[in-house]
Amino acid sequence: MASVYCQKIIKNFGNVRVLKGIDLDVEDGEFIVFVGPSGCGKTTLLRLIAGLEDITEGDLHIGEQRVNDVPPKQRNIAMVFQNYAIYPHMTVAENISFGMRIRGNQKADIETAVNDVAATLGLSDLLHRKPKQLSGGQRQRVAMGRAIVRDPAVFLMDEPLSNLDAELRNQMRVEIKSLQRRLGTTTIYVTHDQVEAMTLADRIAIMKDGEIQQFGAPDDVYSRPSNKFVAGFIGTPQMNFFKAERSSAGQLTLSNGCRMAIPREHENAVGKLTDIEVGIRPERIRVREEPESQDDIGCVQWRASVRLCEALGSETIVHFDSNGDALQAKVSRETAIAEGDDLDLEFGTDNAYFFCGDTGVCVGHAIKG
Repeated sequence: MASVYCQKIIKNFGNVRVLKGIDLDVEDGEFIVFVGPSGCGKTTLLRLIAGLEDITEGDLHIGEQRVNDVPPKQRNIAMVFQNYAIYPHMTVAENISFGMRIRGNQKADIETAVNDVAATLGLSDLLHRKPKQLSGGQRQRVAMGRAIVRDPAVFLMDEPLSNLDAELRNQMRVEIKSLQRRLGTTTIYVTHDQVEAMTLADRIAIMKDGEIQQFGAPDDVYSRPSNKFVAGFIGTPQMNFFKAERSSAGQLTLSNGCRMAIPREHENAVGKLTDIEVGIRPERIRVREEPESQDDIGCVQWRASVRLCEALGSETIVHFDSNGDALQAKVSRETAIAEGDDLDLEFGTDNAYFFCGDTGVCVGHAIKG
């Protein structure tokens, strides 16, 4: 096992700068996930750590060693790719043992290692099968087995579940996390799926345009996002945002026409802004049968028209139109709502987030998030 340390990592492809000074400190034994939209640089950063791309500027350490100029095979890393990259003409056992065989390991050592890894991954009864006789999940386990048998210092995984169906993705996600906990190997995992990131990671690096927007534990990036991009990217459905203007001391007027009292804890920070946005998560919007007094300064209330309902079994995602704002709320399945309904909505001001409209920086987190 080993730590991974990136200091001011820059990567240029020709005149295009795709990584813009990445600082990252991965501790020994951590499970780290890089997440972000397509083109944000997450796979490029993983490939730099693997040694598959050259670093333009900056320093990369694996353990105590600076590895900028160390070839991939000498970095003691193992990589699992999006495509399984297993040999179709070899059996499961031969695929898992391939690296050991070309390194000249003793036959008895190879057999012991393969059997141990197969038992760990639930492949013991499949060792004599060819890949075409395996399911997608079993093939991905074989690819992981070939990586595990090397006993690397660091696992690198590039969207390993993206080719699987939803059920297998859920199953393999649990298996990968359980396996990493048992092995204790430092793991860096790339995905575009924020659900994978939230459920797998000890810490998440959320990336955009070649930069890390926030690096922290799943609960931190969800409850205390550093900026509007992180707040909108993490969470399903994504956070709702309202443009806001100061209407009087301690109060805002939102783009849906509602008045909103600024929580006392945020008055100073919000009061300094000339361009303000307010965020509220869909699960914090409530549907009321009877609206309360509009004088309730701790609550924002308004009326909106239901555009679409998405029934998800235990809950329903409701899409609203409200004075030109497209909003979403997450409600229980028992809530009686139909498309075309006009409903009274509300949220508590202590559930709101406050952002600088110019920079996107979050200046006030929900008090009761």
